[in-house]
Amino acid sequence: MVAEHAPDVAAAIKEHVRVVPPGVFDKLAPVTPPTGVIAIAKRPAVSPAQVLDNPAEAPVVLLENPRNLLNIGAAIRVAAAAGAAGVLTTGPQDPWHPAALIAATGLQYAIPVARADALPTCHRSLVVIDPGGQPLRQGMLPPHAVLAFGAEREGLSRELMARASHCVSIPMSAGVSSLNLATAVSVILYTWKLAQ
Repeated sequence: MVAEHAPDVAAAIKEHVRVVPPGVFDKLAPVTPPTGVIAIAKRPAVSPAQVLDNPAEAPVVLLENPRNLLNIGAAIRVAAAAGAAGVLTTGPQDPWHPAALIAATGLQYAIPVARADALPTCHRSLVVIDPGGQPLRQGMLPPHAVLAFGAEREGLSRELMARASHCVSIPMSAGVSSLNLATAVSVILYTWKLAQ
């Protein structure tokens, strides 16, 4: 499998590959993959402050109390693809949960990802994405911002809305009231990216 799919790193992989007994494998893999192959990696220690203190002009994505682990993973995947400075989540769902890792294709290792109780005070502009905001247009997202997206059903909290310096909506056709969380993150991040 290494020779076929990763010949450029075959030597490094062979150095770290270990065959383990089936019982041990079952305990290590929360969901047994059909390939019989898993990777075990150390989770990086990333604090919310480290994510927010990134000096790059790229935005930080904030997912406020998301419910669906697959949406979290998909949002992390698009944030990494678009060049976001990091992803923060609030609420009980862990952005490092195996389901979120699978949905993100492991891109939690490509950009800083952390969970916080709430958005800490920071020097970034807070842009909330809400149907009541100004319709999104190219160039309206400030540099070095936090782009906040609400939970799948409830949207953003009043507390976070009150802290916002900008409120932006995604224009949609009549009769469509919302988008999937990861799709909304994609629209906003690529609008920002195309303006660069």
